[in-house]
Amino acid sequence: MRVRLPGLNTVRNRKTGQAYYYFGKGGPRIHGEPGTPEFLENYRKAEVAAGKTTAGTVQHILNEWQRTPRFQALAPSTRRQYIESVIVIERTFGTMPIAALADKRARGVFLAWRDSMSATPRTADIRLRTLSVALNHAVDRGWLDRNPVAKPGRLHNVTRADKTWTDADLAAFHASAPDHLRLALTLALHTGQRQGDLLRLTWAQYDGRYIRLTQQKTGARVVIPATAELRAILDERRGPANDTILTTQRGQRAWTSDGFRASWNQAMKDAGVTGVTFHDLRGTAVTRLSVAGCTPQEIGTITGHSLSHVNAIIDSHYLKRDTALADSAIRKLEESQTLPKSGLGGNIKSDGKR
Repeated sequence: MRVRLPGLNTVRNRKTGQAYYYFGKGGPRIHGEPGTPEFLENYRKAEVAAGKTTAGTVQHILNEWQRTPRFQALAPSTRRQYIESVIVIERTFGTMPIAALADKRARGVFLAWRDSMSATPRTADIRLRTLSVALNHAVDRGWLDRNPVAKPGRLHNVTRADKTWTDADLAAFHASAPDHLRLALTLALHTGQRQGDLLRLTWAQYDGRYIRLTQQKTGARVVIPATAELRAILDERRGPANDTILTTQRGQRAWTSDGFRASWNQAMKDAGVTGVTFHDLRGTAVTRLSVAGCTPQEIGTITGHSLSHVNAIIDSHYLKRDTALADSAIRKLEESQTLPKSGLGGNIKSDGKR
């Protein structure tokens, strides 16, 4: 969802037609291609640098929060999502005095604003969550005594409890998808990593036995032993150290996140695979590791989840409806021979007597 950027001024070179972008007339230039994360972040920096702020307002809180080292250390995709929300928030609440946030009615005003976007509940929740994080910063700095939108609840409540790729889904995708996207699926299924981390993965991070990476979202460092199948595939395809393992079909270029998403969605459509996403391959990997008898500690070492998160996934999100776990449990029970013999069997009459 692209948001309108207030104050964006476009100037075109009359001879070449080249477009140049500025914040306001005579304001700082904004570099990058419109619609990209780089452009959005440069726009926001230009907006802040132009002095669009008033002390003692919500706008001031939003700007100061974005200047913090903690905000700047966030993953680019996370910053982009926050900035998109900030642009929307400041249109409605930018001039609101900080003093007004102490009014007990402020929470109701913000919740009503969130509810007005209920047609897109996930986006509505993201907008309010962004405001809440910014206001937490104001509390930390002593500008507010409390956050009026702390723990607001959510409009968007979607569980992916039963969203794992079936063998039929995997077979259908492999049967119709192009080779470079089948490699993406195999990497995700054999490593349990997020899309963004896999798209950035270079050949230098694979030494013929292990894949080493630092997850961008959490900062977790993981060392993943490659399965025999994955090793055979990667060893056959190995490229220059600085090249990404996953590349576009044309030109062997690294993927952009938007480009990969578009190609992946088309491949899913062509394969007739519905109801699951690329991210669900992460949960599918957890499921398969658990079915194979791996402990939560072993799973977390591979996927980068915390132990508590692995247990939560196994308990709530992916495995409750997976019959393979139930089959595995009964098989282990039968093999253990710990159940006493019932003495039943043979021909039993309807009254329960032989």
